[in-house]
Amino acid sequence: MRILKKSICIVFITSIPWACGNSGSEPSPADNNKDRQIILAHWADNIVIPSYADFSSAFDVMAARGKEFTETPGPATLVAFRQAWADAYLKWQTVEVFEFGPADKYTLRNFFNIYPSDISGIIANMNDPGSNLDVPAAYASQGFPALDYLINGVAADDQGIINAYTTGADAPKRIAYISRVIHRMSTLLRTVITEWTGPYKEIFVNNTGLDIGSSMGAVINAYVLYYERYIRSGKIGIPSGATFGSTGVPYPEKVEGYYKRDISRHLALAAHQAAHHFFNGVNVNTGSEGPSFKSYLDALGAKDPSTNTLLSKIINDQFEAISTELGQLSQDFYQQIQSDNQKMASTYAAMQKLVRILKVDMTSAMSVTITYTDNDGD
Repeated sequence: MRILKKSICIVFITSIPWACGNSGSEPSPADNNKDRQIILAHWADNIVIPSYADFSSAFDVMAARGKEFTETPGPATLVAFRQAWADAYLKWQTVEVFEFGPADKYTLRNFFNIYPSDISGIIANMNDPGSNLDVPAAYASQGFPALDYLINGVAADDQGIINAYTTGADAPKRIAYISRVIHRMSTLLRTVITEWTGPYKEIFVNNTGLDIGSSMGAVINAYVLYYERYIRSGKIGIPSGATFGSTGVPYPEKVEGYYKRDISRHLALAAHQAAHHFFNGVNVNTGSEGPSFKSYLDALGAKDPSTNTLLSKIINDQFEAISTELGQLSQDFYQQIQSDNQKMASTYAAMQKLVRILKVDMTSAMSVTITYTDNDGD
């Protein structure tokens, strides 16, 4: 989606009575649920690094199928490439939430998943192999959305797509651009993974404060921003016209996976589940919960003062409510918007409720400052 660079400023968070413990003091070494270093180490070792490894494996399969297609365009290689692209795109949803540290440094999301695709930009880049793909104007002409257009949208049917890569006047340029896009994505991904598995991991784990510039502060900001801007607004709000401040006019052509169509709900569910699992510290390899936002909030005694319900339970219940809403949508969000857009609006409303809890209640309980701005009414 076309939501690009972050606008950075410090926003004052109004204090509300969620945190019953003293979140400002350093924890006792024995109080592991408040030990931020343990949480950071769990995130790095058991969630972030193995998630990138899983995504890298799926990406490598896509790259291999892409190479086979560009070398021998045909029905079998197109189908195989398309399936590998869909599998890797789904895996991407599990790591896009980690736009902190190296991913933030290299703005990985901007080069992997800005949609809708800029078709004119793709064509211009095809015609100019030396064009600069680093500039913001080029974000929507690369990554998974560009590949979506190139293997699903250049013609009305598979034979037409194959013709575009065999007998079409621009066939060599199209083939070259697929290779260029995949190579660029691979280079950026390797760079991010190399930094995570190198010295950066220790820097991340040992930066245990809550101030601006701390690991915890960076993770919380990236996490809330991702859910607010890239899941709630990008996947649901903008295409459906439900985004705060909009005229209510839907833009179904702005759905994620527009040219594949039947993948949009899968992508949204995968992203939502990744955010849910990260909140609970779910270990990628074992599936068990570990140190997390949830355990930290519970250690702080963060509760709803009117019901005495743990804030973590309220958040998890809202995640579940959204999963139910998403499950009632069509696999094809474009079709869903056209036939019954109210269901998209209902899903957006449920997500908006979660955003308010995460962005205000959770951050207030944890004494973390939100450092990005978003014109969403929160």
